[in-house]
Amino acid sequence: MTLAKQFDLEDYIEFIEQEEFSGLPLKDYVANVQRVYLQDTRPWVIGYSGGKDSSAVMVLVYLALLGLKPEERHKHVFVVASDTLVETPIVVNHVNRSLEAIQRGAARDKLPITSHKVVPKTNETFWANLLGKGYPAPTRSFRWCTERMKIDPVSSFITDKVSQYEEVIVVLGSRSQESASRAQVIAKHKIDGSDLAKHTTLSNAFIYTPIDMWGVDDVWKILRFCHLEQQDTPYGVKNKWFDKYELEWETPWGGKNLVLWNLYKDSSGQGECPMVIDETTPSCGNSRFGCWTCTVVTKDRAMESLVQNGETWMLPLLKFRNILSRSTSPKLKKKYRSHIRRDGRLAFKTLREDGEKILTDDYTTGPYKLKYRKMAMTLLLRMQKQLSAKQKDLELITVPELHAVRHEWLNDPNEPDWDDSLPKIVFAELGLTLDWSVDDTNQFGNAEGELLNEIAPKHGVSPQMLKKLIDLETSMSGLVRRSGIFSKIGKLIQQDWESADDIIANNLELRQSQMRQSNHVKQLEQELKLINTLLEREGIK
Repeated sequence: MTLAKQFDLEDYIEFIEQEEFSGLPLKDYVANVQRVYLQDTRPWVIGYSGGKDSSAVMVLVYLALLGLKPEERHKHVFVVASDTLVETPIVVNHVNRSLEAIQRGAARDKLPITSHKVVPKTNETFWANLLGKGYPAPTRSFRWCTERMKIDPVSSFITDKVSQYEEVIVVLGSRSQESASRAQVIAKHKIDGSDLAKHTTLSNAFIYTPIDMWGVDDVWKILRFCHLEQQDTPYGVKNKWFDKYELEWETPWGGKNLVLWNLYKDSSGQGECPMVIDETTPSCGNSRFGCWTCTVVTKDRAMESLVQNGETWMLPLLKFRNILSRSTSPKLKKKYRSHIRRDGRLAFKTLREDGEKILTDDYTTGPYKLKYRKMAMTLLLRMQKQLSAKQKDLELITVPELHAVRHEWLNDPNEPDWDDSLPKIVFAELGLTLDWSVDDTNQFGNAEGELLNEIAPKHGVSPQMLKKLIDLETSMSGLVRRSGIFSKIGKLIQQDWESADDIIANNLELRQSQMRQSNHVKQLEQELKLINTLLEREGIK
């Protein structure tokens, strides 16, 4: 083995051979990883989140490859980290440094390991959806972010490797103790007589969980926090290795786990957000290694703990996140969000009585109103400018995302931004003039919009509907064939452009009319039934 030497190699070998993990010596787990690695030519994809579990499985795999002969390291290992672009900044820095260290260590030790980071598509990022399209902040009942920002990027990476190698093995740091539901899913898809399970959604991809039976103390043991005093050992783990060395052991690739331990310690021991590869992976919830914008839980206790433990520069992030969380309150939904969905219709809530659907006068809310999206964007950019003075490499929203948001605002299905507000907001807050594409802008602007806002109501017409009709005509002007234009005009006119109160009132009149018709039909049916009964009595059929 070639190792970064902070301690004697003999001690390291002794640790592998003597220390038990879930009742078995570590050498047995190393040998099992080597056996699975050598039994076929399928490359490995290691899901790396930077947290304790994925770091532990990374150490185990690295040790296993170090123990193989150079000629036996015959297939590639891709270490993949998913960056949602709204990860907690200190975690992003930790993951980036870790990936770089793994890459350097693998090159030094001549291991077939490479590090990779995947991100969501520009039009599917958190800000493109929330600020651009107006999607509400995620909740437990509407967690739209997981698939777009976590599952899809990793799935694309795996699918790409499948196309190159036909089959791949995805190595995860999943543990049964950490998630019983995830353990059940893996067990359900387990292949008989094999250490592998079938991927739940991707064909030709298989799952390998080498530390499945480990406890949390095993995880911290292999991460070697030897710098800690006995009473400070993580989760109460105590053995001779914590007493033997004053400094922490380096990872096999040369990185240090002190940063990782401090992250957990400063966040009150909150868990990590696992590498999400499908919908069966547990949500991040209260986890430490997740998005700073996460509103799935009411309070982000992990970020609060980080602020209390010295990371005070993160306080603006916490406040912004809390603003997003409050906007999901049932009492505030109708203030911040449109009554019209993105399909242009108001959706009434329904109840069930005796198995029948009953329409109510209440309705579900749609996307955030454009004026609130503009306010949130202003706050976000202002916060980025303030924090950048302290964290030089901090970027809360990327330039491609700004372009994506602008595109959504200009083409909003309900509130088209004729004023083209985003370039003005960016310049006002950051002093930047980006390369804004003129092709996306409309020939009509704020002056024309204000004129429509003034004139349209006098004629009982929605100004927003007129804007969309003009946008449609502009988009199709100059085309030789304007096929489908009447259908598109018809759809726009049929949308619910009135206020919520007017739509509810009209809906009430319609329902009353339908009820009268229904009662009339029922009366006719009863009369017809009575006539048939009388005819049968007279012997007339």
